[in-house]
Amino acid sequence: MKQNDDSDLTLDEIFEGYLKSPKLFQRRDVLDSSFVPKNLPHRTEQIKQLGYILASVLRGAKPSNILCFGKTGTGKTAVSKYVLSMLKEKAPDHGLRVEVAYLNCNNVDTNYRVFADLCSTLGIEVPFTGLATDEVFTRFKQGLDQRESLFIVVLDEIDSLIKKSGNETLYSLTRINSDLSSAKVSIIGISNDLKFKDYLDPRVLSSLSEEELVFKPYEAPEITDILVERADLAFRPNTLDKGVINLIAAIAAQEHGDARRAIDLLRVAAEIAERGHSEVITQSHVKKAQGAIERNTITEVISTLPVQSKFVISSIYQLENVTSDPDAVSTGDVYEKYVQLCRDAGMDSLTQRRVGDLINELDALGIISARVVSRGRHGRTKEIHFSIPRSLVESTLQKDKQFDFNRY
Repeated sequence: MKQNDDSDLTLDEIFEGYLKSPKLFQRRDVLDSSFVPKNLPHRTEQIKQLGYILASVLRGAKPSNILCFGKTGTGKTAVSKYVLSMLKEKAPDHGLRVEVAYLNCNNVDTNYRVFADLCSTLGIEVPFTGLATDEVFTRFKQGLDQRESLFIVVLDEIDSLIKKSGNETLYSLTRINSDLSSAKVSIIGISNDLKFKDYLDPRVLSSLSEEELVFKPYEAPEITDILVERADLAFRPNTLDKGVINLIAAIAAQEHGDARRAIDLLRVAAEIAERGHSEVITQSHVKKAQGAIERNTITEVISTLPVQSKFVISSIYQLENVTSDPDAVSTGDVYEKYVQLCRDAGMDSLTQRRVGDLINELDALGIISARVVSRGRHGRTKEIHFSIPRSLVESTLQKDKQFDFNRY
């Protein structure tokens, strides 16, 4: 079988070639984002803080609602799942029942879907659509009260739910205990957005009464420790080249201390090594994995943006097409083009101030660069250009079923 030219291989030959290649993994699942290890290096303090807050459950009390803040890959979800699993194991020893519903609000991002998923956790069947949201909420309350348990709702990426569907779901959950006679509900919200509370209206903030945990980004030595533990579980002996883990840790530390990205990078590097029939994972495989993940990350980020943000991106893209100087694109130019695209699509446009906020968000995501400059008597504005390859912008929007890029 030719390894340098596989264009003529059949699918069966590809499968057979893979089975004959060196086996690097012994436990692939430990490099999965959903895996929660028994040991979480450098998160002892956060584990203890969360444990202290939730300990009141063991005396039959409802703990405070909790908000966990921190950038992506700082251990918020892993720590929450770890502590809650320990709490669930401990509760029966004290004659208590603790149940946990974990919802990722990037996927469950409407009020209806939140309460439908919570019903599903309780074994209550609810149609995918067709009922009023109030009816689904009522069924959830009734089912919950019959169980006489403490029900902890974990809303991961909670800012996605609030930004898309407003405050109603969170408000209903913070007020639900006044309608329950036998059960209690507590909330753990997890957010990458340190300004998340700015999106909440005063009545939600008042009823939330939360405690906050902040997760700082990992530093390179800390990421190294995490990777060493995962690698020992994931790979067969002598399959990891010297320097691979230090390289991945350095890359991740430069990119805001994201341990999740570091673990993904290690996994993809190993998969590339396996596909190339290598017996050892090398730094070269890491570099190839880095390029592949960057392309996938950009595609995922753009594809999950609200449609208004996609119109802003399309406006910048089209303006760059007609100028020889990309830095000549200003916020005013973007807004004029954005309004035109919205009008052509029959969609209401946002205010210029709100579009300015969207530009700032795209800048924070690393999709564009928006640099403030002075134009003398014309005041200050921002010069805008893409920080990512334009080809990726075009290919991602063209694939979006909700956004007809070719039409605009």
